[in-house]
This record gives sequence, C-alpha cells and structure tokens, in this order.
Amino acid sequence: MSISPAEQTEQLDAEQRVLVKADRDIEEGWQRIRKQEDRVLELRAGGHDISQAQQLAEVLKQTLAEWERHRVLIVQRIAYLQRQLAARQPEAGQQPEP
Repeated sequence: MSISPAEQTEQLDAEQRVLVKADRDIEEGWQRIRKQEDRVLELRAGGHDISQAQQLAEVLKQTLAEWERHRVLIVQRIAYLQRQLAARQPEAGQQPEP
C-alpha cells in the first residue's frame, strides 16, 4: 500500500519535529552528565563515597548513547522520506501524472 505525497510530507514534518526534540534532549543529556561528573569530583574532594554518584554518571552516559542511536534512526527516516518525495516530483518541463 502506497501513501500519498501529502501523508509523506506530514510524516516528514513530524520526523523533523522529533529530530529537533532529540537534539534538545541530547544537549540536555550532556549537561546532566557534566553536572553529575562535577558532583563526583566534589564528593571525592570532600572524602565522600562516590560509588553511587559514579554509577549514576554511567547510567546517564548509557542513556545518552541510546538517544544518539535513536537520533541516527530519525535522520535515516527523514532521508528516506525525502527520497520518496523527491522520486514523486515530476521532472522539470514534464506534466505531472494524474
């Protein structure tokens, strides 16, 4: 079953919005990691146990890696939809198919 160009355009717009959100989430993820790493340093400097703080930093890094992998999938989906839409565009000077 083929979807219409309008539906593909709608999907493309939706994926582009998801990409913007993914980029924002990734940037916020990096900020969280930096803050957590700063906390680890502060705790270490104060002579405190840092094991749980380090574990949290690792979980944040693992989560961020998953977000970055998901972002790649979003970019691939956008490229696919763009190719599909471009393939439907009539060549310059040709009449569109009915």
